[in-house]
Amino acid sequence: MKILALGEALIDVVDKDGEVSEHVGGSLLNVACGVARLGHDSTIAAWIGQDQRGDRLRQWAHASGATFAPGSDGAAQTPVAYATLDAVGRATYTFDLTWDVPDLDVGSYGHVHTGSIAATLEPGGTKVVDVVRRAAGTVSYDPNVRPALMGRPADVVARVEELVAASDLVKASDEDVHWLYPSRTMADIARRWLDLGTGLVVITKGPEGASVHLGSGESYDEPTLPVTIGDTVGAGDSFMAGLIGRLVDLGLLGGERSGERLRAATWDELRPAILQAIATSTITVSRQGAYAPTPDEVTELLQGLGV
Repeated sequence: MKILALGEALIDVVDKDGEVSEHVGGSLLNVACGVARLGHDSTIAAWIGQDQRGDRLRQWAHASGATFAPGSDGAAQTPVAYATLDAVGRATYTFDLTWDVPDLDVGSYGHVHTGSIAATLEPGGTKVVDVVRRAAGTVSYDPNVRPALMGRPADVVARVEELVAASDLVKASDEDVHWLYPSRTMADIARRWLDLGTGLVVITKGPEGASVHLGSGESYDEPTLPVTIGDTVGAGDSFMAGLIGRLVDLGLLGGERSGERLRAATWDELRPAILQAIATSTITVSRQGAYAPTPDEVTELLQGLGV
């Protein structure tokens, strides 16, 4: 079963206390590589250049076990995100990029994941919606808000909700929700997104863990795991990769009628996927850059903590 991540692959230029370094990044590349490292057939459809930085992205994906979809190298140059880290490792971004969608045989993928810049930046954003609507299997979506590119909440809420309604799984951070809906509670927004048609909503809350909102209307909180933070680059993407990977393993994404099973799943059925997502993101934030853990690392962490 093939998994497609549709969206940006880029180079992160990271400034930490005046020290500048370059890292492979991009929300959807991070997810694609994370899913591949967990043992799945993973493809990234992106918009990169035929240049040195593009070569680095292709080599990184290959080393992780992921592949770029044909046509992903049609950009004039490879995109760059400039990340500045604060005292606790949180990143703020500015960008130099263009975004478009290569031609895709979307019907060959059992699961499609998208979000972040790719869902709102034109001309590719509208094409992302078309791909999602044509998906033969299940769909997941992470708004992964980037105010520097998205403008005001009012400019993007309609697109966000369009993709929420077309998705089986939506994951967002508490910061995403607060930016998109500044006067609403997270519980209100989770209920709204479920009412729009998605089957499962997961809202991450940094050091406070995650809130999980089931299709049944029930909600559960799962705490985070102890960690010494290197930085938070790629933390949400690692969470998403861990979540997708385990839900696919459990038959709740990607398979026949899996979207229906996801909507009907109980907390006991879903909790292993939430635990894996928390474990993958915990390992990522313990390192510098968007590190993608292996299954053995995830298992070792959870077993060591008695989880």
